[in-house]
Amino acid sequence: MIKIAIALGVLVSATLLMKKTGMSYRQSVLKTMYPAIMWASKATGKKLIQTNKSNSAPLVSFYSLQCKDINGKDFDFASLKGKKVLIVNTASDCGFTGQYEALEKLSKLYVDKLVILGFPSNDFKEQETGGNENIAAFCKKNYGVSFPLMEKSIVIKKNHQNEVHKWLSDMTINGWCHQEPAWNFCKYLINENGILTHYFPMTIDPLAPEVLAAIN
Repeated sequence: MIKIAIALGVLVSATLLMKKTGMSYRQSVLKTMYPAIMWASKATGKKLIQTNKSNSAPLVSFYSLQCKDINGKDFDFASLKGKKVLIVNTASDCGFTGQYEALEKLSKLYVDKLVILGFPSNDFKEQETGGNENIAAFCKKNYGVSFPLMEKSIVIKKNHQNEVHKWLSDMTINGWCHQEPAWNFCKYLINENGILTHYFPMTIDPLAPEVLAAIN
């Protein structure tokens, strides 16, 4: 344990000395530590995956939803018909922020069949304090994000939860799932017919075999 602590200390110190352009010291450290964070949480993540085993259809159509994108423009979910959709609540100062890179790779891998939508939020330990413009710039500069980002909003079950995550986390609307995001970078997969099929916790990497199998 002492050797591990020393190694982690050296790693953090080295990261602080090599602060990445466009990132705070905290963001630089978290990006460096991301592989270790995912390795440590890999085993528990699989147990928290939820699936729509009965293929329950939603009571309210997924395609009836609307929201604003990060530039303040209307985003109509009817435009998503015929494609799978992966919805992810995101943050810039989280141990799982490194998933932006994997999400971008995933969007390129399935460019013809999958749309990824990022929903920035400040719901967990205030890890997304910036405004929409800063969030968009951070994602583009540091992770090359090209998939659509929505405006910053509330994703958990309290006053003013955005309508999309209300749909995702209310079984009386989506047909089966009552799981709100447990932390930043939880993922919901919707199939080509607008049916919510999977919930993946933050501890499941976007390129994990379980996610790829669900998409395929």
